[in-house]
Amino acid sequence: MADPALKQDNMLFDVQSSATRRFWTLASVDEALVRRLQPSVGGSDLLARLLAARDVTPEDAAGYLSPTLRDTFPNPSSFADMDKAAGIVLDAILEKKRVTVFADYDVDGGTSSAILTRYFRAWGEELGLYVPDRLEEGYGPSPEAFRHLKDKGAELVITVDCGAAAVSALEEAEQIGLPIVVIDHHLMAGHHPPAAALVNPNRPDCTSECGHLAAAGVVFVFVAALNRLARERGVAPPEGLPDIMAFLDLAALGTLCDMSPLRGVNRAFVRQGLNILSRAQNEGLRALAEVSGISKVDSVYHATFMLGPRLNAGGRVGDPWLAAKLLATDDRAEAIALAERLHALNDERKAVEAAILDQATAQAEQALEKNPDRGILIASGEGWHPGVIGIVAGRLKERFHLPSIVIGWGQGLGPVAKGSGRSVTGVNIGDAISAAAREGVILSGGGHAMAGGLSLEPDQISAFDDWMVSHMAQFTAERAAALELPVDAVLSPGAASPDLVDQIAGIGPFGVGSPEPVFALQSVHVTGVRQVGANHLKFTAEDASGRLDCIAWRSADQPLGEVIRPNARLHLVGKLKADEWNGRRRVQLDVSDAAEV
Repeated sequence: MADPALKQDNMLFDVQSSATRRFWTLASVDEALVRRLQPSVGGSDLLARLLAARDVTPEDAAGYLSPTLRDTFPNPSSFADMDKAAGIVLDAILEKKRVTVFADYDVDGGTSSAILTRYFRAWGEELGLYVPDRLEEGYGPSPEAFRHLKDKGAELVITVDCGAAAVSALEEAEQIGLPIVVIDHHLMAGHHPPAAALVNPNRPDCTSECGHLAAAGVVFVFVAALNRLARERGVAPPEGLPDIMAFLDLAALGTLCDMSPLRGVNRAFVRQGLNILSRAQNEGLRALAEVSGISKVDSVYHATFMLGPRLNAGGRVGDPWLAAKLLATDDRAEAIALAERLHALNDERKAVEAAILDQATAQAEQALEKNPDRGILIASGEGWHPGVIGIVAGRLKERFHLPSIVIGWGQGLGPVAKGSGRSVTGVNIGDAISAAAREGVILSGGGHAMAGGLSLEPDQISAFDDWMVSHMAQFTAERAAALELPVDAVLSPGAASPDLVDQIAGIGPFGVGSPEPVFALQSVHVTGVRQVGANHLKFTAEDASGRLDCIAWRSADQPLGEVIRPNARLHLVGKLKADEWNGRRRVQLDVSDAAEV
């Protein structure tokens, strides 16, 4: 049962410990604000409540509901070094210098590099590409990589989604005379390293107030700055300046897959970028959608959970260059070959992840059996691939609602163990890992509030576990709060309709900072339970108002699946989705939790 101290006035259905050990609360909103928001959404009380719960004011409602680049796009000159960087890069284009983009191996890095590659191509120039190997080189630029590029004839390097913290690499580049333009978005502290220009909305002296942008968003602003400078100079390629609006699909994909908050210009990137994505103008994305079984990419789900994992698969368990190449290619045959390779690697990644997750879950359960009050889970294993340990840490965090760290080493992965952590709201795992590194408990590490990484010797794991358990003991209240499952509204099965789903979609896009609405069904009768796929459960929820199709993903062997039984009487929580099959459009509840009545 949940801590009695957690009992709240807005406790929903008095659910204090659900199948997933959560307590449910119903969103509490200002009724006066709801009434003031209703005109913005055609008088709908439900939509007004959803906006109010997302802290949208009547003054901001129009821009929130219909975000445009015209209204939200930042002035490129407000970014420190943006004008300087644009001058350096435009000069390089006009002087036909050999320029290479150095990209991170994730989706944000791949989309960022593809935007630049396509921009250069519109000028008749080919941009070189370098993507570091996760296992052999780690994250970001290294002195060795910059020396290699210099030896290969690079005259300018642009780093994207990395570089702002690569002090030793940038110092080496300065020593060997290789100019570097850094375009990044990661947090910085204090003095920035030497670079020809360093564009980062999160550098301490940047006044852009755009620290919420993904790297792809910063790069999109950068190519706008390039076009503006070219107009000022009166220069352009023969067919005119590049149409950067065609790159919005890439900006949207990078923004979504990097989990950037959907506010300000990010909402415009995603809303308008999804329109570009749906037109399938990018050969690489079109091929990837085809091999993924998507007829039309037109939703946040498609971009984030279908395309994103496949694009990331190369950097996790295969060739880190694949995603960047796919997103930049205009060759249909090459696009299909690259997409098929990424699709296969994603299947491999899922198999590797599943095997590690089974072992990590068993370790977590054993640790909690020994100490139910421990405030963190740490699982480790020889041969656990560093490309998937972050995903597994996230799965543990989602299942047990505790900060989780997963560590792997050996079997060709190197003698030093690598760890990746994910946390719950209120518990800063990056600070905890940094503190452990400062005290010599591990070799190195750090991160931010919700995620972190570390390196340590395998024989340090036991002491690190003890240290972390002791450190996390202070966060009792925060861990208890992490068990809350907020619900936006109570719904009856008969009220769920395609029209309602369309109305809700109208206040999207949904993502980080603008969460998709969560609904609850009260005391419904469960019928037609059947397993689909490997471990998903489909069933029907019924009451006097009608019936609603439901699915609980990855639940058949989980506590959630144990309560979903034929003829059970349950309260359910989930998200409404449109389900199309054989030309029929229906509504389905994607169930995330349940509680017995």
